[in-house]
Amino acid sequence: MPAPAAVLTGLGSWLPTKVLDNHEIAARLDTSDEWIRTRTGIRERRVAGPGESTVDLAVGAGREALAGGSADAVVLATSTPDQPCPASAPQVAARLGLGTAAAFDVNAVCSGFVYALATAAGFIAGGLAERVLVIGADTFTTLIDPGDRTTVPIFGDGAGAVVLRAGDPGEPGAFGPFDLHSEGEHAELLWVEAGGARKRLSEHPADRFLAMQGTAVFRHACARMAESSRTVLERAGWMVGDVDRFVGHQANIRILQATAKQLGMPADAVVANIDRVGNTSAASIPLALADARADGTLVPGHRVLLSAFGAGLTWGSTVLNWPDLGQPS
Repeated sequence: MPAPAAVLTGLGSWLPTKVLDNHEIAARLDTSDEWIRTRTGIRERRVAGPGESTVDLAVGAGREALAGGSADAVVLATSTPDQPCPASAPQVAARLGLGTAAAFDVNAVCSGFVYALATAAGFIAGGLAERVLVIGADTFTTLIDPGDRTTVPIFGDGAGAVVLRAGDPGEPGAFGPFDLHSEGEHAELLWVEAGGARKRLSEHPADRFLAMQGTAVFRHACARMAESSRTVLERAGWMVGDVDRFVGHQANIRILQATAKQLGMPADAVVANIDRVGNTSAASIPLALADARADGTLVPGHRVLLSAFGAGLTWGSTVLNWPDLGQPS
């Protein structure tokens, strides 16, 4: 008898109320709305307000995904936890009233949601859980130098969540094969150097912000997401032409378009909401899924390819047939 599959049964999202548009950024940095839009595809993003944390956003998305239901495990993908120790997931579980559910964080940065999905699928396949709440949540603007014209326009804050249940591998919503990779020798291409055990923040306060080598990251992201996507499509027995929707990590519209082109996908297969939310790190794929479901871009029966790339370097992909989740609330 095959192991149970992880089946998508709930979806939720949560965004801060504060909107930061390109004109506000251009008013204080040496940039413009046109420069930002043409290079990233972003026109606005959400920013967590004073006292608004990653856990707050994760709870909002998790509550919407659960829709009054429960879960016996919580996997929180984040690289901006509320504090270094303990993990933020147990606090999320407690605030959602999930009792003593297993709860832990996964830090694979922008690939975190795909890594968390794979982890949850393993829990379900191994009989450790029947229902798992998977959340991608980040307040990445807390890691950004407010005077850096390279990173300020790119990142936003938000959270997205899904509920996975044990089910049959062939049913709608069942996640197919996963493909996960890392390449740690390139960590310096996208990192926050200080604040950990190796480089203490008290001794190196100037290194507390995200540093990014954009051109190199762009090149790696396109190549690795395309490569990983081909792998999972082959494992799933799908051709590129079978894919109805490609939901990639929302880092830059040009990365999404270039990856789709490498795969030979039509432009209208690409799902993108980066123009409204920016790069929300681990939250980007579930937020894109929630928006696409709400506006009808995703409908039951669509064959969906998910792929992400992030700091680490890390990357990964998976597939599913989109299920009927009912009408979004």
